Amino acid sequence: MSQMLALVIVILILFVGDIVAVRTKAWIPSVFISAVLFLAGYWTFFPQDIVSIAGVPPVVATMMMYLLITNMGTLLSIRELMNQWKTIVISLSGILGIVALLFGVGIFIFDLQTVLVAIPPLVGGMVSSIIMSEGAADAGLTSLSVFAIVIYVMQGFAGYPLTSIVLKKEGKKLLGQYRNGQLTVKKGDPASDAGGMAELKLFKKLPEKYNTEYFKFFRLAVVAFFAYLVSAGLAPIVSINAFVLCLLFGVIAKSIGFLEKQPLQKANGFGFAIMALMLFVFDGLKSATPSMMMEILYPLVVCITLAVIGMYIFSFVAGKLLKVSKEMAFAVSLTALYGFPADYIITNEVVNSLTKDEKEKEALLSHMLPPMLVGGFISVTIVSVILAGIFVQFL
Repeated sequence: MSQMLALVIVILILFVGDIVAVRTKAWIPSVFISAVLFLAGYWTFFPQDIVSIAGVPPVVATMMMYLLITNMGTLLSIRELMNQWKTIVISLSGILGIVALLFGVGIFIFDLQTVLVAIPPLVGGMVSSIIMSEGAADAGLTSLSVFAIVIYVMQGFAGYPLTSIVLKKEGKKLLGQYRNGQLTVKKGDPASDAGGMAELKLFKKLPEKYNTEYFKFFRLAVVAFFAYLVSAGLAPIVSINAFVLCLLFGVIAKSIGFLEKQPLQKANGFGFAIMALMLFVFDGLKSATPSMMMEILYPLVVCITLAVIGMYIFSFVAGKLLKVSKEMAFAVSLTALYGFPADYIITNEVVNSLTKDEKEKEALLSHMLPPMLVGGFISVTIVSVILAGIFVQFL
């Protein structure tokens, strides 16, 4: 298959996902449709490396991840992170629900190794899935090694539509409050609405004409590189994922005026970066062959079902105690099933389906997007890796 044909096919799949999302007003998220189409392609005529052939090998996707997560940090001020303490508690509660249900119920259905392998991928990330997969393989548990990857790949099939449903309910309620004058746009940082060089306090004497697209990319790359260096430097003492530091350093860089808000969008690179990252995510589906899926279908369905039930129960209780709506609390906990960028994409799709007014969109996003982003990073990027590091020792 030629590079351009591969590129046309994979972008067409992303476009079809968008069409379905628009036509169904986000009741069926684009990421869900795209995942189904990629799975069907891999089971029929796709070459296993179609994403790499199209021009998005893992090294490119990693670069985009560094830039995107650093860029995402500019959406959150330090004040906003402090304000999101309820989100952190709810996210941790959802994770506790997963652990409680799988150990409390799953242990009576499957053996201990299956439960141990299932939990870290269910909490979220690719890194935790790889850790558990390699740990299971080293322990001679071949089927569980495959299970760890497939459960990570497939859990979004439950998370995408459920998140879309609860976010639409939350969005409709918030939109009604905004139209009645009961809801205002949340301001995380007084400087967040400043334009041009006003945001860049460290470059306030630099003429606007020198703040080119390349300068924006350069500053993003510098912050991401610094996050990488710190992560690598701390590795002998404590393991901190570089992507976690990218988010944190993005927040700090925005707060001190080294980065403006959403520099990737302003450098006209956001759309391409999201496309590359989503293709990399769907590239993981190439491991899920039909025979493999049939072999692990039962534990896959049961584990994901128990995880969702656990998240709902525990996030509902946490939401009640913290006076957060059950829809928003459940949506935050569900980010464990997919993380970034799906949390960003689904939230925007839902908001776009509810209103065409830019001020209404801004109001909805200011209330819904920050908790979704923070929730996803607490579970997927941080806690899942910690759990994997602990659980893999018991295989």
